Amino acid sequence: MVGSVVKPDKSRYVYLYLPSSEDKKRWGKLADDAGVPLSKFIIEIVENALLEESEFKPRAEMIKELGILRDEVRTLRDDLKLKKIVIDKYESELKRYRSATFLEGGFEGTREYGQKLIDLLKQKSVIDSYRILEELGIDPREADLVKAVSAQLDNLEAYGLVESTPHGWRWIG
Repeated sequence: MVGSVVKPDKSRYVYLYLPSSEDKKRWGKLADDAGVPLSKFIIEIVENALLEESEFKPRAEMIKELGILRDEVRTLRDDLKLKKIVIDKYESELKRYRSATFLEGGFEGTREYGQKLIDLLKQKSVIDSYRILEELGIDPREADLVKAVSAQLDNLEAYGLVESTPHGWRWIG
């Protein structure tokens, strides 16, 4: 039978009510641009969306999950903030520990100079003391740490590795 007409199966129909006639026109234009009937266009869009998100969840469930995730993020932020405080405290104690040998009078033995200080001096042509403290993360009000950095600079100068200039310290080593 050439040219026979297929009779539509009414059980497969879905009626879709769009929010406005402009939406229907827009969808129709998109379907025309794609070169397919509107029904085929809608089917393809829905199937692609289902493939992308195989776990379709109702809105209420997604809102609940979002709330749980926000709580988890808040908890993790608080935990991270607390850990940062602890790390800052440990780093401060480590700075004090490493600088102790430069604060002790009559110290004998080897002293470990701060590698960050030496790298900093080598990188800059001239760097002033306040910038050194800032780069090393030392608060100028921490007198012991400031004294330790100053002692290191004085010792490096005595060894002929740095020199003090009117504008700051210069690596000559």
